[in-house]
Amino acid sequence: MAGQADSPQRGEFELIARILAPLTGGDARALGLTDDAAVLSQKTGTDTVVSTDTLVAGVHFLMSENPDVIARRLLRVNLSDVAAMGAQPAGYFLNLTLPAATESDWLERFASGLAEDQGEFGVTLLGGDTTHTTGPLTLSATMFGEVPSGAAVRRSTATPGDIVFVSGTIGDAGLGLSRLLENCSTNDALVRRYQLPTPRVELGMALRGIANAMADVSDGLVADLGHICEASG
Repeated sequence: MAGQADSPQRGEFELIARILAPLTGGDARALGLTDDAAVLSQKTGTDTVVSTDTLVAGVHFLMSENPDVIARRLLRVNLSDVAAMGAQPAGYFLNLTLPAATESDWLERFASGLAEDQGEFGVTLLGGDTTHTTGPLTLSATMFGEVPSGAAVRRSTATPGDIVFVSGTIGDAGLGLSRLLENCSTNDALVRRYQLPTPRVELGMALRGIANAMADVSDGLVADLGHICEASG
């Protein structure tokens, strides 16, 4: 996770060593975040599932939100994509594009959120990149998962007559965002549903060989069901 040489205030290598390296938990694949890449051994009989998502300040989150909550949402949207293919999360890469005014305290609280969800979902940081920008804070994570060879559940394998099931409650996150924009308390149940979506990791793995097709609902029920129908013809 070597940083680029464009740091106006804090050195990337200090940021990596002090705040990010502890998130590897000593995982040998990360090589201590001292190299330009991680080394991932491929397990026999296993396929690797990879998903990436980016969150931009003012578009996908508010800077008034707590940094630890933003960090956990970043992990969870990626975990949800991996879960939707029936995969077991195995680790992630993190890219931070930071405005010069980003405070050390903000980064430390952000890292504490990552650590909390790493413990809950059994993943560790494996690498990534840090750089600076004159634009908005931009956060990107790439999640790796593992699934038995050929067992990943895809969008394109639905069949006529399939019954459509949904886990959770559709619409909670949309209502939560509306309430957050109205300055509703972050302790509000709907706001929490928006800020901390629940990736269905265990359910996704349990549905391997049962569900014909799966997708996570990120664009809304009609849109995402439409994606499955289109991909499946």
